[in-house]
Amino acid sequence: MSNPEYQPERRPLATRERNFSKVLANRLAASGITPNAISVAGMVAGIAAGVAFAATGHGDSYHWCFFLAAVLIQMRLLANMLDGMVAIQTETSSPVGELYNEVPDRVSDGCTIIGAGYASGGSPELGFIAAALAIFIAYVRAQGKVAGAHQEFCGPMAKPQRMFLLTVLALVCTFAPTSWLDFGTPLPGWGVIAWGLCAIILGELVTVARRLLKISAALKEQG
Repeated sequence: MSNPEYQPERRPLATRERNFSKVLANRLAASGITPNAISVAGMVAGIAAGVAFAATGHGDSYHWCFFLAAVLIQMRLLANMLDGMVAIQTETSSPVGELYNEVPDRVSDGCTIIGAGYASGGSPELGFIAAALAIFIAYVRAQGKVAGAHQEFCGPMAKPQRMFLLTVLALVCTFAPTSWLDFGTPLPGWGVIAWGLCAIILGELVTVARRLLKISAALKEQG
């Protein structure tokens, strides 16, 4: 059931204010597509991005698979932005809608990042670690809200930053020479993707620490 007065906390995004975002949201709202359907479509794109990453480790078409992964990640992020915009425009924001917004996000994060771990030049272990930390970052944010603080979206490796870096890595691997996919040293099999996942993990650890500190400070101010 929709609740026109319900206003969920949203991640601050400058792209929401751009004309193309508003025009696209208007058209989707007019078409009758529901915000929840957009959220699910974003999840499908996130899962497909992980599959595309993993497919780069098989056959000679890895360049195209990396490019496809980059496109699908951006489609997922676009859906993540538009579902909330359409919900507000159609006055269908609700707690159920927030559930549809959050759960597909966690599935998308896990599938995309784990898929990157299985990509050519990646590391499955790093993929699983990065995915687990991504979900933990969201858990910290949610627990902050449950405890009575505002939702904390700070980085440096929040969802937009993680997905931006994975998009850049995928595009680099699309056009880079094959040798970049496996440097061979110091760790055999590690290439651009593996080192990118290391950067994501490091940023995620800093993000967890920053969010916990900010949430703790906010709760202490409330007494």
